[in-house]
Amino acid sequence: MSSSRIDALTQWAAEQNNLNSAAVRLSPAGGDASFRRYFRLTLPNGSTRIVMDAPPAQEDSAPFVAIGKRWYAAKLPVPHIYAADLDAGFLLLDDLGDTPLQALFTDQARTQQSHLDALALLAKLQNHANPATLPPYDAALLSRELDLFPEWCLNNWLSLPTPDSWDALRKHLVEQALEQPVVSVHRDYDAMNIMVHDQQLYMIDFQDAVAGPISYDVISLLRGRYCRFSQAQFMQFVDAFYRQARQDGRLSHHVSGDEFLTQCHAMAAQRSLKVLGIFCRLTLRDAKQGYLSRLPHFLAHLEDSLTALPQHSAFAEWVRGTLRPAILVRLAESDL
Repeated sequence: MSSSRIDALTQWAAEQNNLNSAAVRLSPAGGDASFRRYFRLTLPNGSTRIVMDAPPAQEDSAPFVAIGKRWYAAKLPVPHIYAADLDAGFLLLDDLGDTPLQALFTDQARTQQSHLDALALLAKLQNHANPATLPPYDAALLSRELDLFPEWCLNNWLSLPTPDSWDALRKHLVEQALEQPVVSVHRDYDAMNIMVHDQQLYMIDFQDAVAGPISYDVISLLRGRYCRFSQAQFMQFVDAFYRQARQDGRLSHHVSGDEFLTQCHAMAAQRSLKVLGIFCRLTLRDAKQGYLSRLPHFLAHLEDSLTALPQHSAFAEWVRGTLRPAILVRLAESDL
């Protein structure tokens, strides 16, 4: 971040809080995979705010502001937006602290309860956020996301040809997603985007929200970057979500538990493939560090999902016999 931009950010933060810019001190408060950066501002009364720097040339903050205001008005737990200058890319937000949900994953019992709490929060989102105001998670978007895998992981990083079994899997995963009820989808409902503040869970980084499959955020949480659950544990979490969604009307009684579980496995395969592509793109195109080392974790998620989709055994076999060895060799060559 250039000194001129930090000076402009400091001046803007001072103006929003009626302060002298000379008295403003901004301390780093984390970053993410995007070009956004966050700073903590301490006010004279001791309270704090988060100042977001989102360079408009790389980041469009308009969706974050629009969605944040709608969800806050719907009484969903998201940070309050005090001020925003979209032309400059500066935002002033609630400070939700430094404790993401994964910090609570200290033992099996707390990990399980934390995931159940996050599923309960997800029910609030799906019940109270109107999906009609969001872009559609349609076949075109689902397909573009899936295509990140052959483009960036296979072709650009591994120099592997796409297997013949890919087209059938790709078509099936899109169809399974589109068969599901449409709800508001956070789209990155991972533990790192759920903050624990004053013993309550809050959602952040929701700027990419869409109207899409009811299972997508369930999968973002259960097949995220911090945990790999056994098939039995995964089924228990999915069943808990399924029962609550049936009870409050998000899922029709015509959808059986087994049908929904299959849809979840298909959604998990879609997301794992997308993530494999995105992590390679972040590395190759955006020069981001640390993402390749996470590939084996999401590869394991993919393998877990494919075991529940026996009609795609040929692709699963290719993953075991070709993709996994190729990734491990490539990582070894990179000393990762």
